[in-house]
Amino acid sequence: MNILPIKDMANTYIEHSIIIHNFITTVGSQLKSSVCRVFGDSVKYKWIENENKPVIPDVSINCDIKNRRATNFLGVPRFIMEVLSDSTEQYDRNDKMELYKKVEVAEYWLVDWRKKQVEVYMLTPDETSVDDAEYKLFSVITEENKADLKIHMFPNIKIDFDDLFDGI
Repeated sequence: MNILPIKDMANTYIEHSIIIHNFITTVGSQLKSSVCRVFGDSVKYKWIENENKPVIPDVSINCDIKNRRATNFLGVPRFIMEVLSDSTEQYDRNDKMELYKKVEVAEYWLVDWRKKQVEVYMLTPDETSVDDAEYKLFSVITEENKADLKIHMFPNIKIDFDDLFDGI
């Protein structure tokens, strides 16, 4: 696997940024009194599992913010969200998902603003191996089951489907 260090996002749609902004605004205010913080696509992570090449998630919730060097976080966030666009979908579904699995990000969301849906993946132990874990599709949230949207790693955080897609 070869993750590119930084991918040019200049051709993404405004809707991509709207989703990121909506999530950060909603969740960020609820994390104020905790050790965790929500970050947008302006932070980089470096992990040995990726040969220390920088990776930039669209959104991450990190509870290990002191574990950093210069402008890069070294710890693993508990939650990552990627917003799918035509230019990013394959990268987010394949290379990034594989890397996030290797470093053991517990919860991974793929948000498709075009379909107005959220795919929630949870890291679960692989029953055939003691050391490995796999992402399992836990749920797909759409308009029909929007009340089920929640961040499983942060059960006290409230996230509303309509607020996430506000402006789309």
